[in-house]
This record gives sequence, C-alpha cells and structure tokens, in this order.
Amino acid sequence: MSAVPSGQRHLLIGCALVLLGALGFSAKAIFIKLAYAAEGQIDAISLMALRMLFSLPLFLAVALWHNRQSPAAALTKKQWAALTVLGLMGYYIASYLDFIGLLYISAGLERIILFLYPTFVVLFSALLHRKGISLREIAALGLSYAGMLLVFIEQLSTESSSIWLGSSLVLAGAVIFAFFTTGSGVMGRRIGSARFTAYTMTIASIATIVHFAVNHGTALTGFSAEVYKQAMLMAVFSTVLPAFFMNAGIRRIGAGPASIISMIGPIATLALAFLFLGEAVTLPQLAGTVFVLAGVYVVSRAKS
Repeated sequence: MSAVPSGQRHLLIGCALVLLGALGFSAKAIFIKLAYAAEGQIDAISLMALRMLFSLPLFLAVALWHNRQSPAAALTKKQWAALTVLGLMGYYIASYLDFIGLLYISAGLERIILFLYPTFVVLFSALLHRKGISLREIAALGLSYAGMLLVFIEQLSTESSSIWLGSSLVLAGAVIFAFFTTGSGVMGRRIGSARFTAYTMTIASIATIVHFAVNHGTALTGFSAEVYKQAMLMAVFSTVLPAFFMNAGIRRIGAGPASIISMIGPIATLALAFLFLGEAVTLPQLAGTVFVLAGVYVVSRAKS
C-alpha cells in the first residue's frame, strides 16, 4: 500500500484541524444552554468567568511555550493598545452579548445569527477601504439576511416574546465580532497568531473576571457540579482547542478553504441542539440555514 504524499498529507491534516475547530466552536452554545439548564440562577457573567478561569491558564501556557520556541520582539505601546481594544471587543463584549442572548433564544437561531459576521466584515472592509461591493456580493448578502429572517420568523411562532431581545443581543455581538475580525488580521500577522490569540484572550479574561468581581465578589463557588463540568468542557473543547486548531489549519490550507470547511458550523449546531437540547429542526429552519450558508460562501470566496 503506497504512502500518502507529504503534500496531500499536509492538506488533509489542515482540513481535519479546521473541521475540528469548527465543530468545537459549534458546540459552545450547547454547553452554555446545558449550564443554564443545570443552574437556573447562574447569570451570563458568572458562566463567562468560569469559562475564562478554566481556559486562561491553557492560553498562557501556550503563549509561554511559543515565546520560548520563537522569541519575539517586545510589543510597542501602540500594539498593546490595539490588542487591548481587540481583546475587549472580540472575547469580552461580543461574548457577553452572546451569552446573554442565549438566555432567550435557541442554540440553532443563535448560531445562524452569529454566522452572519463574515457578511459584516465585507461591509466594514468596503467602508474602511472605500471600495464598492459587487452585484454578486450584494446578492449574497441579501441571500444571507433573507435566510436569517426566515429562521427568525419561523421561530417567532414557537418562542416567547423575548426572542426579539435575545436575537438583538446576539446580532450586536456578531457585529462587534466582525469589527474584531477586521482588525485582527493585521495584528495576527505582525505578532503571530498564537501570541495574538493568547494575549487577546488574556485581556478579555481579566475584563471578564473584573466584571464578575464587581457584580458578585471574588468567589466563583457555590454552583452545581454540572455547571463546573459544562464550563470546563466549554473552556477546553469550545474555546482553547478550537482556537489553536483553526489557526494551525489555516496556516496549512489558507483562509479561503478554511472558511468553506467552517460552514459545517451551523449545521453541526442544529444537530447537536437536536440531540442534547431537544430543539426541533424544521424545514423553514433548514431552508434559512442553507440560504445563510450559500450567501456566506459567496462572500467568503469573493473576500479570499
């Protein structure tokens, strides 16, 4: 039996890493929902603080190891300022809005809304660089937003009135994450993706823990064992590992193919929500998901 050529093996490993990263990120909403169900009194910032408490040591360990393997120049004050803003936007504010939104809407709807962020990146990039948007991209954007509206309208009949609040919060989080994504590309290339991820996550972790301390004090105790379990699983399998899997996969296969593979995310969330949360999967929901995925695919191809 002939061996797999090294180039093909490199490609297959890259695709597998991106797929694992996408699946890990897709499970985040499931862990959040299970934690909320296990402890009815836990709020978003408490759950976020537990997630950061478990994930921060792993990010710091990777950053220290990376710096020992590849010593880098000290960051300038301007770079630290940019990292602080990006960390607060991407992993603190956007995450906080997402965690609150999941108190009110289903995991499937949350993932569909959140997955629109590449379309916002296209809009922001066009505004920043004063570039026009092609008719093909406009059609793709319209298809994505029509798909999201289809899923939203379908769930209006089954969800409570709080769906408006939850959807608005998640949408705001997606917009802020798009700002983060727009700025993270430049910084990631300048200081390295591993350092960038570790530093921005550290900044967000500090902000989250300070927020928790202001609201509840310093003791992250008194929750049920199930809450700690879900927070730990979320930290490892939906925060730390996916971040590094995705970065490693993108280095091997490029951002364009990685964005296409990542489109498994919303479908995976729907399947996981059905299996673990008992959320119904309806025909309008599937149709809306396909519309969103198709629109994001066209936008991602054009952007790459």
